[in-house]
Amino acid sequence: MTNLMALIDGSSYSQSVCDHAAWFAKRSVGAVEVIHVLGRSEVSGQPGNLSGSIGLGARTALLEELVELDAQRAQLSQKRGRAILEDAAAIFTASGVDSVTTKLRHGEIVEAVEDLEADADIIVIGKRGAAADFNKLHLGSNLERVVRTSHRPVLVASRAFQPIQRFLIAFDGGASVLKAIEEIVNNEAFKGLECELLFVGAETSDSAAQMEASAERLRGAGYSVKTKTETGQAETVIAREVETDHYDLLVMGAFGHSRIRNLIIGSTTTEMMRSCKIPVLLFR
Repeated sequence: MTNLMALIDGSSYSQSVCDHAAWFAKRSVGAVEVIHVLGRSEVSGQPGNLSGSIGLGARTALLEELVELDAQRAQLSQKRGRAILEDAAAIFTASGVDSVTTKLRHGEIVEAVEDLEADADIIVIGKRGAAADFNKLHLGSNLERVVRTSHRPVLVASRAFQPIQRFLIAFDGGASVLKAIEEIVNNEAFKGLECELLFVGAETSDSAAQMEASAERLRGAGYSVKTKTETGQAETVIAREVETDHYDLLVMGAFGHSRIRNLIIGSTTTEMMRSCKIPVLLFR
């Protein structure tokens, strides 16, 4: 059983987030908690700065009107948030997911994840949010913050969902990808899917042995696995493999061997999230 936390914001990616979470939940007979976070500005009743040359009487009247308008706006944000959660719950019910709960939170999305992730096995979030540019070079700011903060695997949903039949593991021998392999071995959601391990770089006896050991670990769990080694830029090679072999899911470590180096924008992780049109499952 896999417990999933689905983070939605009412953007065009919310449907995809729900569809991806529903797929995992059904495959593993899991439960889903759907979270929508209202930012502090959406529920704040604080008026703007009214200092200046405006007269005291006019300023008082304007202050009262602004307070009332802010209260109305906060109420509308709450209603919109509940409506978003109700729509999401309906998607999961229609998909056949039996265990679904919803939660409306106030504050920051990272704070919500930190508070609630202990009960989740996988966090699902869209590649872009309501405020993000649809240009493929731009990722949602909340996405990067969640990936860098959470201690749980993060499934980055693509814009449109399609059932997952084949997945690619970007294998670098690091602790993160080895953790991913153990998760796949033990998670019912992956059973019966085709798998490839792809190593990008100069092959050594150690790297070949490590990849083969991981492949055997997967085969022992019943997976059909093939391995491949390619040279070149990791971002380019992985993207080409995803495209030419029509994989439905990319699995990789959220950070490479050098955590400090990969905290900067432009890392392989970030580039894969930007460019891949399929969902990406990230492990720390």
